[in-house]
Amino acid sequence: MNAIDAAFQRLREEGRTALIPFLTIGDPDLDTSVDIIKTLEEAGADMVELGVPYSDPLADGPVIQRASERALSNGRVTLADVVHVAENARQAGVKLPFILFSYYNPILQYGLDRFFELVTAKGISGLIIPDLPIEEDVELRAMAEAVDIHLIPLVAPTSNDRVKRIASKARGFVYCVSSLGVTGVRSDFHAGIDEFLSTVRGATSTPIAVGFGISSREQVERFGKQADGVIVGSAIVRKIEEVVQLLQAAETKRQGLDQIRAFVQELRG
Repeated sequence: MNAIDAAFQRLREEGRTALIPFLTIGDPDLDTSVDIIKTLEEAGADMVELGVPYSDPLADGPVIQRASERALSNGRVTLADVVHVAENARQAGVKLPFILFSYYNPILQYGLDRFFELVTAKGISGLIIPDLPIEEDVELRAMAEAVDIHLIPLVAPTSNDRVKRIASKARGFVYCVSSLGVTGVRSDFHAGIDEFLSTVRGATSTPIAVGFGISSREQVERFGKQADGVIVGSAIVRKIEEVVQLLQAAETKRQGLDQIRAFVQELRG
């Protein structure tokens, strides 16, 4: 069984909602990313999105854009580097399911056959490719399904027919975009978010998870009543930004990791 499916099955039996953090890998460096992944698991995360830093992240707001800039300022961080971080985290004892978040161009440049050999060998369970629309994902989806890796779709408030078409093909979970526009911490969400989530829920038996803008325990609780998972990206990346100087010095690294742990524990409740 795919590790994402197993995690949702376990959480369903326990009556809990999945907490799914997003990280920009390489921020502030690759080794520290491994330490942060371990910290997220210790703090109660249920799976983690591993973001490939990208120079032109169209779906990302300023917080994640700055994280990509920090990661890339230390040298080129490749798609393969990100997958090897997952491997190193696994070797360090992390058991969380890993979801690779990448724009399509790095995957295309790497080569689809080579890419799937890599992610299969290194234990990636899911893929999120925000700039690959459903009309153009047939080849990649077939290749992913052949090796039991879930291609996880993003669906935003749009026509009900399109929502249903995307959700009906979903594997792993449906990533429901709670706000229009790019990622970022928010206090307000799309006015029709409740109706939108109900529409997605009715279109698929696959779990649904809500992301974009979620940053507090109250918001996690609010969406946890409607969804099987809650994705927290910019708020965690911003916390890393706040403690980045601590993380970069050996004598203070533990303090930085402890602050990240405390923030995720607060989200988890």
